[in-house]
Amino acid sequence: MTDWWQIFPQGRQTLTIEDAEGEKVAIAYGEAGTGQPLFLLHGIGSWSYSWRHNVKPLSQHFRVICPDAKGHGFSPASTAPETVGHQIVELTRIIQALTDQPAILVGESLGALTALAVAQAHPELIERLVLINVPIFPRQLPSLGMRSLADIPLDLVRWFDQSRLIRSFAPVVRSITWLMRQEVVADPNSITDEEIYWLTYPYVEFPGTITQFATDLQQSAREIRNLQTGQPSIIRTIQQDLAKVVCPTLILWGECDRWFPVADGEKLHAHLPNSQFQVIPNCGHNSSSSAAPVNEAILSFMQTEAATR
Repeated sequence: MTDWWQIFPQGRQTLTIEDAEGEKVAIAYGEAGTGQPLFLLHGIGSWSYSWRHNVKPLSQHFRVICPDAKGHGFSPASTAPETVGHQIVELTRIIQALTDQPAILVGESLGALTALAVAQAHPELIERLVLINVPIFPRQLPSLGMRSLADIPLDLVRWFDQSRLIRSFAPVVRSITWLMRQEVVADPNSITDEEIYWLTYPYVEFPGTITQFATDLQQSAREIRNLQTGQPSIIRTIQQDLAKVVCPTLILWGECDRWFPVADGEKLHAHLPNSQFQVIPNCGHNSSSSAAPVNEAILSFMQTEAATR
């Protein structure tokens, strides 16, 4: 199968940053095109491969930077316990390291929530935002698979991960991934063997990725419970600080998103100044896989904003 990183002229590159705990971590990323920096930010449990249909079209107009978040894809996990909201710190440092001009952030799912938080904390770093199916008003972890993994003791997950027993179960992992994939795409017939292979590749090949996924899920589950019970929650803080996001923002929502309803996008639009809202027809939660309409919406938004300056 074709190496995903070959889509980038220089292939896979590596950037070393300090994570939220002060540990050095190597962030894998790809870069294509020239011009204003545009970061493509994947969701939880995914990696840069999820943007496979978006890099080439967008890189005709922008300097597209496609990183793997820590512990996802080809970016190794850290060994220290995680701080809640570590993704915000790490994305900030990735942006600061790779560009000295305000960037465009295009985030999907948790990547969009992280982008929103960075725009609140560091508005000077961000020129424009595109938020796709952002979990800003969650009720629970959106899938049974996620909730099940979040309930497994982390020590057990870590043992299974480090033992690399998953390699023996790779066909089972791919079958489960295929079933879960049906939840996030509008047309299950569009799922290919190649994408299942690449989506599961980091989990099968790299120790630490399963543990990172489980850790982030457990943190997310706690934050959502805190949100629902009125306890301090980083999600509540992001909700309360929406007015701090003053940059032009495009909110995209998959019409067929079974994880988070379109009404959440409408609500976000109502609370987010200087935002536009657009529903992508025949599109599930993983909207980046519906390449043409998403790319068209992003480019139209960029051109409209440029024309109004």
